Amino acid sequence: MTTNNVKQSSRYIAVTILEKIEKNQSFSNLLLTEAVKNNRLTDKDRGLLTELVYGVIQNKLLLDYQLEPFIKQPNKVENWVKQLLRLSLYQMTQLDKIPTHAVVNEAVRIAKIRGHKGIAGFVNGVLRSVDRKGVRSPEVIEDSIKKISITYSFPVWIIELLIEEVGINETKKIVQSLSKRAKVSLRVNTQRVTLDEAIIQLNEEGYDVRKSKVASEGLICENGLPVHSKLFTDGLITVQDESSMLVAEAMQIKSGDQILDACAAPGGKTTHMATYLNGTDGMVTALDLNKNKLKKVRENAERLKVSSQIKAMQMDARKVNEKFSEQSFDKILVDAPCSGLGLMKRKPDIRYQKTLDDIYSLQTIQGDILNSVAPLLKEGGRLIYSTCTVTLKENNEVIETFLKKHTDFKLEPVFTFNKSVQLSEKGLLNLYPHYFDTDGFFIASLVKR
Repeated sequence: MTTNNVKQSSRYIAVTILEKIEKNQSFSNLLLTEAVKNNRLTDKDRGLLTELVYGVIQNKLLLDYQLEPFIKQPNKVENWVKQLLRLSLYQMTQLDKIPTHAVVNEAVRIAKIRGHKGIAGFVNGVLRSVDRKGVRSPEVIEDSIKKISITYSFPVWIIELLIEEVGINETKKIVQSLSKRAKVSLRVNTQRVTLDEAIIQLNEEGYDVRKSKVASEGLICENGLPVHSKLFTDGLITVQDESSMLVAEAMQIKSGDQILDACAAPGGKTTHMATYLNGTDGMVTALDLNKNKLKKVRENAERLKVSSQIKAMQMDARKVNEKFSEQSFDKILVDAPCSGLGLMKRKPDIRYQKTLDDIYSLQTIQGDILNSVAPLLKEGGRLIYSTCTVTLKENNEVIETFLKKHTDFKLEPVFTFNKSVQLSEKGLLNLYPHYFDTDGFFIASLVKR
């Protein structure tokens, strides 16, 4: 294999991506998209690249625990070499179809090209030792928190926080679920095409789809990504997780409603709400701080043919009183900035980029946004608060604090079409990822008295 061929291989590219993620806190999904665009990869190579990058990230702490006995001076190992060893060990221990000798040979070739013979010899020695002696199991770890942390590769602080909030058994289920790969779920614009019609058309195009057990307008795609389907091009379907589809249901939108979407980008929920307005004089006023993200909202609205129902504005949701009068809106959605810990199936690197301090900082921002938008809601209007995280600190506690300050608001049970989606005693929706194999999500529904 030539040097050029090695540099264009999935494994070489994966090492580069993993190095950037760890050094620069870059997001894996964005780097993967960029790599696919910039390299001529076959479908098989693209699949392997994705598997390697996500697999190493999702198992990083476990891989390091297994490698530790074989590396005498870990602090002297360069970052890219560390990534190469993790990548190789992941293939050796968790991918059945790749022979060990092929993994080792490829790793040595990459080490020679990126480094020198000395590094290649080191990589070869470590991997040969692993193959001879085998790796240790985290089952021997006596500390229960550390054992869960290493087994599922979640930082200790996340494990400790979840145990404090929901107990150890539920914590194991949550992290086990978040260690799986995300399903591809689609939202169908049922104002323009029925679910059954969409299924038939997607089946004809070779996609295997079934109805969601969570969202009334959702489909699960078992193969491929239907962004090349005619339904997607025509704006009849879009990619959106089932859990986030429940937000528009919870809003209970009526014809002509004036809706404020306080944190709109990238626009999945914005466009979903707009479909319920269905050509009436209702409007979704979509705010976001980021100009480029607002561009994405507009692009999605145009493709989904709901532009006439959406007014996108660049604005900090904490300063809405400078632009809008009190009681301007029938419905308000605060899909708040959050830690995103519920998204770790599709963005596994989040777990290494957040800290407990971030949770507390976000809690303050979430409360500030709610306090800011509250006066803009009409009496009898509905305020929906949602996040894509699983921590009670960003969810239940934020709502409890808000209600103590705003006695003119009361909690109502979150409305869903699917009654198998269970609510808490107070009517909150804490949708943990293992319940329906979705993202982790939270929704609270408040009404102004």
